[in-house]
Amino acid sequence: MALVRANAMAAVLLAAVMLASTAQLSMGARRRMELYTPDPADMLSYHNGAVLHGDIPVSIFWYGQFTPAQKSIILDFLLSLTAAPQAAPGSPSVAQWWSTIDEQYLSPAANPNGASKQKTRILLANQLSDDTCSSMGKSLTMAQITDLAAKAEPKQGGIALVFTAQDVAVDGFGMGRCSVHGSDAGSGAAYIWVGNPETQCPGECAWPFHEPVYGPQGAPLVAPNADVGVDGMVVNLASMLAGAATNPSGDGYYQGSRDAPLEAATACPGMYGSRAYPGYAGDLKVDEVTGASYNAVGANGRKYLLPALYNPSTSACDTLV
Repeated sequence: MALVRANAMAAVLLAAVMLASTAQLSMGARRRMELYTPDPADMLSYHNGAVLHGDIPVSIFWYGQFTPAQKSIILDFLLSLTAAPQAAPGSPSVAQWWSTIDEQYLSPAANPNGASKQKTRILLANQLSDDTCSSMGKSLTMAQITDLAAKAEPKQGGIALVFTAQDVAVDGFGMGRCSVHGSDAGSGAAYIWVGNPETQCPGECAWPFHEPVYGPQGAPLVAPNADVGVDGMVVNLASMLAGAATNPSGDGYYQGSRDAPLEAATACPGMYGSRAYPGYAGDLKVDEVTGASYNAVGANGRKYLLPALYNPSTSACDTLV
């Protein structure tokens, strides 16, 4: 596993925001890259709060039209997190990426404050959908996103995933916000929202599979599953899963202000492979047939691009390749 030192992060940042509704509190967000110089003394650390661990049931709400192929890309990714790796020996896997979170943040060795000795597993609990957007229309506020998360009926200690289709507008989507995670104190569950950016904001929320709208310009990478929007969604979903597991209530692992935390993945902005720098995702694997770039192999032979993860034990960002 390649290590990219924290000072490689100095030029960019995916900031996080605090969002609130009457019942639910949002703790982190994946945003577009912005110029930023972090304080070296303010490293990501543990703030004595809860983390998710053990078996984490996941409930999904599909809002808007997703094709079966698009759903399978995301579902295979979720399955890949804790399924037996299907990559060739020595090849990076999605499960390997998730094990970094488990070992560095959720295990008793890393977090004795209530962490389970059992390996953390993502388990699919149920799926609901509103293909026609008949319940709330195609222009949503963040309060409506949290309402959709509640409709997914997440289990206590679980996560509700809300996915919105490419023609569904969400307040702030593509204007600094690509995805959000938060928690509901009433149900004891976390939630994540991720939107399909293909037509609304691909340059901000589907990079590096689309040209960026600002900053260093370079040719976009070929999406590993031939779907710029959904492959971009996987990148954002992975980042939010890392944040939801390690900082579900805002007092877990983060760097900086609790109101705008940098978390396990968002503390390593724009980094996917070794030698990454602003505008360059890093040295990645390339599929010989399709030319697609990836850094992890998952279920059913799927290939994915996953963000680097901050390693608290080394104060560095770990990449799979």
